Amino acid sequence: MKFNIFFLVSVPLLLFNACDDTLTSNYIDSVVIPEKNVSYSEYIQPIFNNRCTNTDCHDSYSRKAGLDLTSWAGATADPNIISRGSPENSLLVWTIDPKFGYVNTMPPPYGPVPPLTDNQIEGIKTWIREGAEAN
Repeated sequence: MKFNIFFLVSVPLLLFNACDDTLTSNYIDSVVIPEKNVSYSEYIQPIFNNRCTNTDCHDSYSRKAGLDLTSWAGATADPNIISRGSPENSLLVWTIDPKFGYVNTMPPPYGPVPPLTDNQIEGIKTWIREGAEAN
């Protein structure tokens, strides 16, 4: 009887914990984005998911500022946001890179998520420079 209760309690808990695929900020920050051949699915979308879409900002429901970063199609829909091949002409880069001095930086400095790392900013810029492909 004790074994059955243990089994009924422990197996669902193990399955629940094993299915947790949440990418933490610490994990995202530890990933080093290469200087070339930046993969959208491997490097960029996880950043968007962790910093931009999980706070009811730039998800497919809230679409703050008309921007949905939950998919490549949403991210690249407006050429003013992501100017493929030209990060210096991309509003996304202006808002995430403090070097541009944009007033409304993203993520907001006093918001629920930490700012992007220098490696993440450079990785996004490289991805855009390389054509912002859905790779």
